[in-house]
Amino acid sequence: MKYSEKVSNQLNELLEKNYDAEKGYLNAAENVDSTRLKIFFKNRASERSEFAKNLRTEILSYGQIPEDNGTFTGAMHRNWMSLKSLFTSNDEEAILEEALRGEKASFDEYCEILKDNEFAPSTEKMLDRQKIKIQSAINSLMVEEELA
Repeated sequence: MKYSEKVSNQLNELLEKNYDAEKGYLNAAENVDSTRLKIFFKNRASERSEFAKNLRTEILSYGQIPEDNGTFTGAMHRNWMSLKSLFTSNDEEAILEEALRGEKASFDEYCEILKDNEFAPSTEKMLDRQKIKIQSAINSLMVEEELA
């Protein structure tokens, strides 16, 4: 089976956004003092790296070429997170807010892509698992934000 160009593009967009999220979480880990948050952000980065690996494998298995970089928008978001942390009185709270905003956008994108339902069962199952993990990260970020 070979995916249509539309499906391939959708999966590649998710792949790029997961590269962005991984880099964003690593950036966040570097900009917080709390050991608990550093570990939390590094774990999220590792999770997003795994998402990207799974997406790459899925894209390749259906005869398409996976993207190798993140997006310009993702780079801008990471730069904004860095700048915002420099100019706010509570760096950790600002970083948590941005991470939460990014995760909510990611969750919405997964929901939107899954509506199309043009995926092989293995792809749909993988995307559903990733979406559930993103929802879990959102819940965790909301808890962390309350504690900050």
